[in-house]
Amino acid sequence: MRPALRGPAAATLIFAVLAAVPFVAAGYRLSFMINLLSFVVMATAWSLFSGTTRYISLATAAFFGLGAYMVAVLGEILPFPLLMLAVAGTSIAVALLVGLSTLRLSGMYFTIFTFGLAELIRQLTTWSEASFAHTIGRYIFLDPAADQIYWRLLGLTVLLFALGALLLRGRHGLALRAIGADETVARHCGIDTTRTKVAVFALSATFMALTGAIMAPRWTYIDPTIAFNALISFEVLIMALLGGIGRLWGPALGVVPMLLVAEFLSTRFPNHFIIVLGLCFMAIVYFIPMGLAGLLGRFRAGRAR
Repeated sequence: MRPALRGPAAATLIFAVLAAVPFVAAGYRLSFMINLLSFVVMATAWSLFSGTTRYISLATAAFFGLGAYMVAVLGEILPFPLLMLAVAGTSIAVALLVGLSTLRLSGMYFTIFTFGLAELIRQLTTWSEASFAHTIGRYIFLDPAADQIYWRLLGLTVLLFALGALLLRGRHGLALRAIGADETVARHCGIDTTRTKVAVFALSATFMALTGAIMAPRWTYIDPTIAFNALISFEVLIMALLGGIGRLWGPALGVVPMLLVAEFLSTRFPNHFIIVLGLCFMAIVYFIPMGLAGLLGRFRAGRAR
């Protein structure tokens, strides 16, 4: 029984330690931890769908920006709980619409469409703001303390890991893995592949949008270009691949090193940041295709022998 309890006990200990961070960290360190948790949520949510189905999505920026911009528009109208419900409901509706329209595509066609989704929503937001609000940006007057933002992200992280564990251990997790292995075979085995993909895509998108909503008050001013920054999609993809998409906790392993690398590159090579980040992506795919989680699994298997 002890091995079965090892995972939940370790997770409880990790989250308990993380909950105490605002009491011992402030300023830059707390800001770093906020960024870390936000990318942990997005990379894990991305892997929950893309890592299992092998449908590579670049829509992270679209849903992150959707959540952030909704806070800019509705933050002074709705109380925080209702605002989060509105963000979740809107992201689910958009994800269902997009999923039903595009998840019949596969391979590079799906990837290309999701990459363009953030740009499409950005252009629609820009048009609506210019046409109805007569502005191309908004000030965010919400000012929650940094520790509040941190604890909200931590709560979102706990919820994501709990739901992810339940999902992957059940029949839906088996269906997702079957789709990732061979979707045609999965369909012939009686799996409703479209409904399964759309449902998990919507779940993944919801957590990305909620992350954007929680993070939005950190900006004093936001516009569509800031909210729907395509770089977010690529950073999340690289972090998830570096950590490893074979396990639920794998993507989290890639967040810390990539955050440190990205910060170093952006300060030392500001004009060549994207190029160097692309080289990092190529190195990850070529040298550690299974990610850090895969390397850790191989190391444990070697020691067991």
